[in-house]
Amino acid sequence: MALTLEQYAAYLDTRDLPWPAAPTVDRPKAKPHLVRLPQVRAVLWNVYGTLLAVSGGDLLFEHPTPFIMNNALDKTIQEFKMWASMSRKPGQPSEYMGQIYRQLLSEQCSIPGGGERHPEVAVEHLWEAILKRLLQKDYKFDAGFFGSLNEYSRKVAYFFHASLQGTACYSGAADALRHVAAAGLTQGLLADGQCFTTLQLQRGLSAQDADLKLDDAVDPDLRVLSYELRGRKPSERLFRQAMTVLNEKGIGPAEVLHIGSRVTLDLVPARRLGMRTALFAGDRASLQATAEQLKDPNARPDVLLTEPAQIAEVVG
Repeated sequence: MALTLEQYAAYLDTRDLPWPAAPTVDRPKAKPHLVRLPQVRAVLWNVYGTLLAVSGGDLLFEHPTPFIMNNALDKTIQEFKMWASMSRKPGQPSEYMGQIYRQLLSEQCSIPGGGERHPEVAVEHLWEAILKRLLQKDYKFDAGFFGSLNEYSRKVAYFFHASLQGTACYSGAADALRHVAAAGLTQGLLADGQCFTTLQLQRGLSAQDADLKLDDAVDPDLRVLSYELRGRKPSERLFRQAMTVLNEKGIGPAEVLHIGSRVTLDLVPARRLGMRTALFAGDRASLQATAEQLKDPNARPDVLLTEPAQIAEVVG
């Protein structure tokens, strides 16, 4: 039977492969502003840059440093034995694959999104398109091990992004999720993310607390990720989908706290729909907030956290 994405990630662990190191967190000079919000019944977390530290502060499709980008492409080509089915043009394999990758990335970005002003790319579809090109040149893969083409594409996407950016949960992230769950509050994810995002989050949480299972702490029906809805923040499509799920549970916008690290992308759309907001200001790489925004009544957060675990002083 083919491996699941989680089993595949565990299999990679057994091979002791060289991965990019998780980023060193550079804490900004920020003072927490913690206010008890007893009316909150649901907490929605952003992922990258809020629960999960990632080099660069956000999930990247293309790294700005050519060496890192080419290295990730090279590792992917070698891992999945793609070179034999690629055109033997002059230059390094990563250069040719990079051309294909950027072309198809551009095409994915231009796919109509039903009027969505902030379209999102699903990286599994991007790699599936690349693999389909290779299959036209007699490329083969082990379906018994990797699964169908769609399942294989997810594993290639995970490997490539794991080669591109290191990730690790911020200190106290597991404690934060445990507190919210133990308080009996509804807990979910509202984030820009991909097919492997919850896997990366679970692995980061497990490094802090081996017994913490994401399925136990976070409602599986309340994981609103951009790749599934084809819209990324500040798209209201994500926020409205989260509120649809919460409304079915009898929870209104004023009873929801959304936690993110970017005022314009995370907090402003949430406030526009009537949610309460918290700014995570624990990492310079992901923090996007100006002094003017923090003073603006339409943008400033209700709470400012410098560590995820400070949520215990806010809710529950």
